[in-house]
Amino acid sequence: MTAQHAASLLKAEIALIMMINPQTRQTVKTIFKEGEPQSESKLHLVHTHVSGWVIKHKTSFLSAELKADARFSSNFFDEAPVRSVLAAPLIVEGVVTGMLMVLNVNDAETPLEQGLRFLEQMANIVAPSLRNLQKVQEFFEARLPASALISKYEALGMLGKSKKFVDMLQAIKAAARSDVRVLLQGQSGTGKELVARAIHYFSDRSDKPFVAVDCGAIPANLIESELFGHVIGAFTGAAADRKGLFEEANAGTLFMDEIANLPLDMQAKLIRVLQEGEIRPLGGNKTRQVDVRIISASSAALRKLMEKQQFREDLFYRLHVYPINVPSLHERQEDIPLLANHFLKKFSEKQGKPAESFHEEILDYMQEQPWAGNIRELENFVERLVTNASPADKILGREILPPELRKKVRQSTPSDTAFVINKSLQEHLAEIEEQLIRQALLTNEWNQSQAARALKIPEQTLRYKMGKLGIAKPYSG
Repeated sequence: MTAQHAASLLKAEIALIMMINPQTRQTVKTIFKEGEPQSESKLHLVHTHVSGWVIKHKTSFLSAELKADARFSSNFFDEAPVRSVLAAPLIVEGVVTGMLMVLNVNDAETPLEQGLRFLEQMANIVAPSLRNLQKVQEFFEARLPASALISKYEALGMLGKSKKFVDMLQAIKAAARSDVRVLLQGQSGTGKELVARAIHYFSDRSDKPFVAVDCGAIPANLIESELFGHVIGAFTGAAADRKGLFEEANAGTLFMDEIANLPLDMQAKLIRVLQEGEIRPLGGNKTRQVDVRIISASSAALRKLMEKQQFREDLFYRLHVYPINVPSLHERQEDIPLLANHFLKKFSEKQGKPAESFHEEILDYMQEQPWAGNIRELENFVERLVTNASPADKILGREILPPELRKKVRQSTPSDTAFVINKSLQEHLAEIEEQLIRQALLTNEWNQSQAARALKIPEQTLRYKMGKLGIAKPYSG
């Protein structure tokens, strides 16, 4: 979220977004926080009094030594675990709605004046959207039970039960209840368009158009006409006026997939649309008002592209208001059988075949694969299996696989003979134990306490076995 970006880019130890109660205008609430303070109660004193000063003066705040700041009573912050403070007001239509604040316990790594200028720029960009986030925050308080969420989204073809999948559904639910801009982040093939459709389907715009565009699939010389339309004679072949996708999606939602592929000049024109809510067709001299909710997506890391100046910073912060991470299939391995059986039913019905289940060795094989292409690759794999199946096959086993895959399955599921000849019982038991422990750790995101509870063993025993079997969390840096 925005607080996280501020903390990261300014190298601050603590960052917050504070919003004023829109009904009373008398209280301030911290709605997002990044960083772990040493003393929450003592830090609260800093939050409330600095925010009160910003609200009263409607201007930014900078203090290199808060404890010696003459704007507050002597010794007022003596026990506060903070040295420097920066705060920039969020102002919409001349009204202060909240503020961004960053605090440092030690010396700030970024020069304070430079940091404040950056914080003010960020506040100007995100203030209108953060006003909407006050509505979003209301829906964080009462979360639907996981089972209810799973049932709700199954009807849209969104299947899963893993923790990361359910966390994503909670984020979708919150986004759907507001008109906030959403940025979907995830690898190719993870189903980002399905997520965008779910947000639209459960939003107030559900009875209006949902239009999707892959920004990487449109030639650079046609993309302006595709998005904004054109008038007759705008270019060779423009024989009539044509509406662009923004007008097609008017009053509804426009899903802009792979937005990182937009040329820089088009990024600048998109910023104007987001700011002004108006478009100008190619070759035209009149603007047209549009009311479109933007949901964007990227499989590339927009932040890294922004740092390389390959994606505009001002556009990034206008889109990156409510980011949702769409997990890869590798991150939700326990959902693979559920998805595979869904695709099996789909393609069996489509091809008129009686296939209704997988042999255990095929399921084991699927759960062991990395699936670099994510859900799309898994879907294609299952379609291939059904295509290879005979009209009599009800259970899909190794025999319907192509030779190269049959060999891989055989290697991942050794025969009983190989089991007896190659290894001792003790060695096989150790392998099975290692697999179970690794699976429990993966499922619980390497939280050893939770994994031990899942395995119904003491945490101390789990740690001993991890050391004995050489199990360690992979380095992700």
